[in-house]
Amino acid sequence: MKALVLKRYGGANNVEFADLPRPTIKPDEILVQVYAAGLNPVDNIIATGSFKPIIKLQLPATMGSDLAGVVVELGSAVTRFKVGDAVFASTFDLGVGTLAEYAAVPEHAAALKPDNLDFVQAASIPMVGLTSWQAFAERARLQPGQKVFIPAGAGGIGSFAIQLAKLLGAKVATTTSTGNVDFVRQLGADEVIDYKKQEFEELLRDYDVVLATLRGGELERSLQVVGTGSKIVSLVGPPDAAFAQQRGMNFAMKFVFELLSGKIIRLAKRRKASYSFLFVRPDGRQLANIGDHLAASRLRPVVDTVFPFAQAKEGLAYLAQGRAKGKVVVQMATSVPEA
Repeated sequence: MKALVLKRYGGANNVEFADLPRPTIKPDEILVQVYAAGLNPVDNIIATGSFKPIIKLQLPATMGSDLAGVVVELGSAVTRFKVGDAVFASTFDLGVGTLAEYAAVPEHAAALKPDNLDFVQAASIPMVGLTSWQAFAERARLQPGQKVFIPAGAGGIGSFAIQLAKLLGAKVATTTSTGNVDFVRQLGADEVIDYKKQEFEELLRDYDVVLATLRGGELERSLQVVGTGSKIVSLVGPPDAAFAQQRGMNFAMKFVFELLSGKIIRLAKRRKASYSFLFVRPDGRQLANIGDHLAASRLRPVVDTVFPFAQAKEGLAYLAQGRAKGKVVVQMATSVPEA
C-alpha cells in the first residue's frame, strides 16, 4: 500500500511516499481502508523530532493520526464494529499512522461515522474534537454560564472548541484577524478580539477557563484575563510533572518537566488559578458522543482545504503556514462515496 512516511527526524524534507505492506491486525483491532485523513499541526512538529522524549516512534513511521474510512477486516476480539462500517478515529500516540491506504486501528479508538458527514468532514474531527472535549468536559469541568477564552478562534482547534464551549453553555471570547471576525462570530463566539487592532489582555477580565493554543508569550499574557479559581489548560506546553507521572516517565523526566512548567504554575498561583498541560488521548466512546452532536447538527466540521493524497506533503506545508480557516484534510481517492 502507499503511505506517507517519516524516514528520520529533521523536518518536512525527511517525509516521503513509500510502498508498505498492508497492516496485519491484532485481535483488538480493525483494519480500515482510509478514505480521508485530517492533518494537525502536531504532524509537522513530530517530524522535527521535538516530541522524541514523549512520543516513541519506530522509524520509518507513517504520518498522520486522524482518519475516516470503512472497516474491511475485524480482529477476533472486536465486538463493536462489522465489516463495511464507516468509521472515524484518532490514532494519536498509538504508533499508528493514517496517511496511508490502510490503517490498523484499535477498536477502543474508533467510532461510527455520523451519517450526515462525508468522509472528508469526518476526518477533520477526531483530534480537535477529542482535544476540546477532554479540555472542557474533563479537565476544566466547564459549567453553563462560565466564561472561556479560546485564542486563535479561526484555526483548526479554535473553530471546533468555540462550538463545543457554546454547546456546554459557556460564554466564549476569542482572538482572530480582521478578515475572520464574522467567521468566528458565526461559530458562536460572543466576544471577538481583532488581534491586529486590539490587545486581548486589555479587554477581557475574570475568565473561568483559558484554552492555551498558541506558543510564545501568549500563555503568560492569558493569565491577565483569568479570575480567582480559574483553570488554564494548555495544549502547547510547557508539560508539567503531572503529565510525566501520567505517562509513567522516570524521575529525571518528571524533574525536567517540573522545571519547565515551574514559572507558569507560579504565575498562575499568584492569580489564584491553576495550570495543567493536556496531551490528547484517543477515545472512541468520547468520539461517539461527539458524533451524536454532529449528527444532530449541534456541532459542525469546518474544513479549509482538501488535498489529494498525492499532494499530502503540500498539505502539510500549507498547514505549517498557519493561515488555515478550520481543518486541512487529505482525501485518499476521488472515487470514494460521500457518506
